Amino acid sequence: MPKTGDAGAELYWERSGAGEPLLLIQGMSGTHLTWGEPFLARLRSDFDCVVFDNRGIGNSDEVEAPFTIADLAADAVAVMDAAGLETAHVLGISMGGMTAQELALAHPDRIRSLTLGCTYCGGLGSSLIAPEDAGPLLEAMGSGDLDRTLKAMYAVNLSPDFRAEESHFADFTAMAKALPARQQTVQLQIGAIGGHDTQARLAEIATPTLVVHGTEDKMIPVANGKLIASLIPGSRLEVLEGIGHMFWWEQPERSAELLRGHALAIR
Repeated sequence: MPKTGDAGAELYWERSGAGEPLLLIQGMSGTHLTWGEPFLARLRSDFDCVVFDNRGIGNSDEVEAPFTIADLAADAVAVMDAAGLETAHVLGISMGGMTAQELALAHPDRIRSLTLGCTYCGGLGSSLIAPEDAGPLLEAMGSGDLDRTLKAMYAVNLSPDFRAEESHFADFTAMAKALPARQQTVQLQIGAIGGHDTQARLAEIATPTLVVHGTEDKMIPVANGKLIASLIPGSRLEVLEGIGHMFWWEQPERSAELLRGHALAIR
């Protein structure tokens, strides 16, 4: 586990698979378990996958001090260094996609390809979760009731069609309960997201970029993905019809194929 000076805490990371190096950066409250075995299993034959828990989350040490998305990008570099990755393909989703933007801007020489999923750049035309969806989620998170919080999270992160199959909720809750997010850290993450704005700098990204976004995303509406793709030169946009925020959870096979096709085309 690498020691990062900015975080003042150790970050937990794991690696599996073989092939091209791939760094996966999770979003708000997500842990390394949030990728899900169905998605990772479809990547391991082609990629040396490195997953980690963001500062203050999961198996990483607790933190109390506020941090920025740029700080999280520095953490991602620390994980790459600890894993011995001089360069890597990078997948960032949601808050992790914001981190990946900052990483691509600060360390373009470290990234082979960039995939940004269900994420946000800040600035004019960007938008996060609507108040009518945020209200119940924040109330549930503030209640201290884990079951209530997970139900609220499930409702805003997955599409109605996916949620129609009752067994899917059991899989989601098993993942979340296996390594619950620390709520004090989630509040710090919300603060970091609120200060994120890369919109004016996205034109500087020269790394081959794929943007993936579901049309049923309530956490970060699909218009954000379209905006990001329009601002990064040469990027490709993949819109997933009827899919929610956690697109890799709803469609692991398709998501892995999109990533594989993009990353392995880079030589």
